[in-house]
Amino acid sequence: MQRRSPNRLFSPDGRKRCQRHLCAVGEGCRGFTLVELMISCAIILTIFGMAIPSALSAITAAKNARAVGDIRAIGDDLNAYNATNNQFPQFLADINDNYNDPWGNPYKYLNFAYAKPSQMRKNRFLFPFNTWFDLYSMGADGKTQLGLTAPESQDDIVWANDGDYVGLVEDYE
Repeated sequence: MQRRSPNRLFSPDGRKRCQRHLCAVGEGCRGFTLVELMISCAIILTIFGMAIPSALSAITAAKNARAVGDIRAIGDDLNAYNATNNQFPQFLADINDNYNDPWGNPYKYLNFAYAKPSQMRKNRFLFPFNTWFDLYSMGADGKTQLGLTAPESQDDIVWANDGDYVGLVEDYE
């Protein structure tokens, strides 16, 4: 006796089956196939894959902008202190500006009246790029070198040319 393959177009009770899910028509085919779920997941992951780098670069740009604004404000406070007292403060604490940069590190300040020339930050020509003081953030990596050409200094946010430039070292000069 030869076995017949079951007819997949009809359910055992004789009702017509849905071609896609093999469920009986009228039962309200519910659910998704595995292929449909995998394609949906792939689309969602692709969208996230494109969005995450953009979001991370926006966060970095926002932190840099905050540090630039903070350094401008601190520099203005230092100049106001100088206008009142005829000298720059020895420490940032003297003007009540003891707060951290967006990466959690304290802002660095060096009054040249109390510093040795070897402590001053220098531009690519190895000359100090400020007249009265250095003010900077060590950037995202929390590392710095006195010379601006050092790789550790490239992400620093600096007050340069006595406030005419405030921004990333990599964009300076």
